[in-house]
Amino acid sequence: MTTTLPEKKRVQERKERFATSSDIELKRLYRPEDAPADYASALGEPGEYPFTRGVQPTMYRGRFWTMRQYAGYATAEESNARYRYLLEQGQTGLSVAFDLPTQIGYDADDPMALGEVGKVGVSISSIHDMARLFEAIPLDKVSTSMTINAPATVLLAMYIAVGKKQGVNADKLRGTVQNDILKEYIARGTYIFPPTPSLRLITDLFAYCKIDVPQWNTISISGYHIREAGCTAVQEVAFTLANGIAYVQAAIDAGLDVDDFAPQLSFFFNAHNQFLEEVAKFRAARKLWAIIMRERFGAKNPRSWQLKFHTQTGGSTLTAQQPENNIVRVALQAFAAVMGGTQSLHTNSMDEALALPTEKAVQVALRTQQIIAHETGVADTVDPLAGSYVIESLTDEIVQRAQNYIQRIDDMGGALKAIEAGFINLEIQDAAYEYLKAVESGEQVIVGMNQFTIEDEAQPELLRVNPAIEASQRAKLADMRAKRDNSKVSELRGQLETAARGKDNLMPILVTCVENEVTLGEICHTLRGVFSEYRPNISV
Repeated sequence: MTTTLPEKKRVQERKERFATSSDIELKRLYRPEDAPADYASALGEPGEYPFTRGVQPTMYRGRFWTMRQYAGYATAEESNARYRYLLEQGQTGLSVAFDLPTQIGYDADDPMALGEVGKVGVSISSIHDMARLFEAIPLDKVSTSMTINAPATVLLAMYIAVGKKQGVNADKLRGTVQNDILKEYIARGTYIFPPTPSLRLITDLFAYCKIDVPQWNTISISGYHIREAGCTAVQEVAFTLANGIAYVQAAIDAGLDVDDFAPQLSFFFNAHNQFLEEVAKFRAARKLWAIIMRERFGAKNPRSWQLKFHTQTGGSTLTAQQPENNIVRVALQAFAAVMGGTQSLHTNSMDEALALPTEKAVQVALRTQQIIAHETGVADTVDPLAGSYVIESLTDEIVQRAQNYIQRIDDMGGALKAIEAGFINLEIQDAAYEYLKAVESGEQVIVGMNQFTIEDEAQPELLRVNPAIEASQRAKLADMRAKRDNSKVSELRGQLETAARGKDNLMPILVTCVENEVTLGEICHTLRGVFSEYRPNISV
């Protein structure tokens, strides 16, 4: 790599100034006076407001975090085999990855799905696919997270219907749907409907689960994808909590009492390589959300103040070069998540920068969590970094900087207005550009990629999705459509359209639809006819 003279100067300056991803300058040494003046009294106890030290008084002394590996590819049958393998290997929760057509509401036989069926997740078009996905997995014995957003109501309806088939009542189901549409407009792009009807679907799910699925986390407000798009740790906290504020306000505006739905909110954060900043980030997010819920929204239930979160190690930090190095990165990121008090954790596989993970790579990723839990001793004491001057100082700084961002977003009219104005996207793009410049100049060392490289690396064995699965999925759908009661399907789609044009909660009719073999695509096409599709404003 050739380095220009200005770039060499920047590298030298980096050696003289040490800072986090959020440009928080790190001192040479931290002393007691560097921690916030009132930190000892303000911290509180674990399990108590403001929950800086954790949401449970015993944390991992009571039980370990849920080890929830994100998985899903090809057909429901193949993904089911992967889930059962992971459960046999000691995984304690399921996490479903859906393919792109499913994520944006298309059946496997839709022309829009051509070439994408089963590629980045499992293909789910009907209740039969969902039943095959969880065959021989008792839904009252596991908790399931589903990374699904725009059609989250439909996939949850399918899960509820499969539970009924297994004899499991909805009030016994445990898990999470991501259901976070705002970050799709910001960072990920798997939206279907415009913001207003999308928020209606979200609040309908909140209200339905309060009564019918009380153990279900109704949303996983995601900073993960925002961070993957290139933001800093401070921005991850600020933009995620700003989105959370928007969801809470939308639910209140829909007539829900804050304490009726807030305990079922959950969050999803990234874990990157800067260990100290990441630990402080998790603590800061917990503290700030507690303040927001108690002081801004007047929540009375202490469970409404708690920020419970899932963590995934940083996909964007993985390198295609020297993929074994990713095992080390993932271990350190997972360690930061545990030291920061996560409730559940996914550890990325070493080969995910190249392809869907192999079974061997998945096993190593799961073993990483198990080694942290059983061999390091960090789970034996609550809040193991309590009292660290640098951690307390960074936590306080992240809280302050995130609060400043949230105030700017409030001044614009809230997260939705800030998204529409392009503010959040531009902030992320600027941060991503600065990071890219640092990597390209060598200022930010990426081991095995821009330093310590190896010529002519051997290509590891990769998982390949059989392209024939698309034809197989189409055939299954054709067979189902031929055998089902299509007059009943038409009747139910008419009822769904009427309900969508009104104000009734849509979850009950969605459950009825999927039980009667109305497909995901048919439901979403019906709703498109009422709600329309979102078209972003793009300027060059």
